[in-house]
Amino acid sequence: MRRSIKDYVILTLKGMGMGAADVVPGVSGGTIAFIVGIYEELINSIKSVDLKTLKLLFTFKLKSFWNNINGNFLLSVILGILISVFSLAKLITFLLDDYPVLVWAFFFGLVIASTYFVSKRIQVWDWKRWLSFIIGVGIAYYITIATPSQTPENLSFIFLCGAIAICAMILPGISGSFILLLLGKYEFIMNAVKSLDITIIIVFACGAAIGLVLFSNILSYLLRKFHDITIAILTGFMLGSLNKVWPWKRTLETFVDSHGTIKPLVEQNILPNVYIWQAVSLMIVGFLLVYIIEKMSGNTNSDKQSNDSFD
Repeated sequence: MRRSIKDYVILTLKGMGMGAADVVPGVSGGTIAFIVGIYEELINSIKSVDLKTLKLLFTFKLKSFWNNINGNFLLSVILGILISVFSLAKLITFLLDDYPVLVWAFFFGLVIASTYFVSKRIQVWDWKRWLSFIIGVGIAYYITIATPSQTPENLSFIFLCGAIAICAMILPGISGSFILLLLGKYEFIMNAVKSLDITIIIVFACGAAIGLVLFSNILSYLLRKFHDITIAILTGFMLGSLNKVWPWKRTLETFVDSHGTIKPLVEQNILPNVYIWQAVSLMIVGFLLVYIIEKMSGNTNSDKQSNDSFD
């Protein structure tokens, strides 16, 4: 697929949106990828990193390798993610700590809108698609209410945590950081990064890399063979995740993060009690932002088109 410099700048901005979302526990970068219409191309590009393309790399056929992995696309998106993480992480973390209701309200509007617009990609809703949608809602909802557990700290489990967390990160509606909380390893991994525990970092990163490639192959196959059913499940994931991003919460249990800050671990949704009109306004802003993106870029069919072009 031929793209202009402007297209790659826009891809970088979309990557920044994914990076900003990944900073927020409970919000997935995959959701943002769906919103901005690059989800399927992203999955197919990651899937293309296989033994065949690696052979091209190791035999120094760099141009063929780069073209095979859709390198310009991946570079633009990854660059955007990194820019966002390093430049916006402190701002978003500050806002999440000091104005959590307003931050969650904005993301609540984003997720509602993305659920609606992604569901429109399915032309006919028969019983199979509705059943898939309901299953997706149920799985995501259960994950949001599951209680974080105590788990082992051996390297094989750390490897598994990396594989599971990265898979969750590319699924719409499910946050990789939240999955680490459920696995009881969020603080452990954060401490390993802070103290530069190279062994833990490498094992976790290897699990993430292998999990990402394997899971992207599964998702790519499902999207190719069972497109509407897969989209229905992913749409359900997003709707089910609304339980996690509901703005008004009461903290039941806390934990101390790697910086010594007390963070909520188990929360209970409550009725609106503060910042009500401000939160509702931000929900509307989030919804309208997705609506404008959809209208400007025509994303109802963009994923399918870019997937066909990449293949």
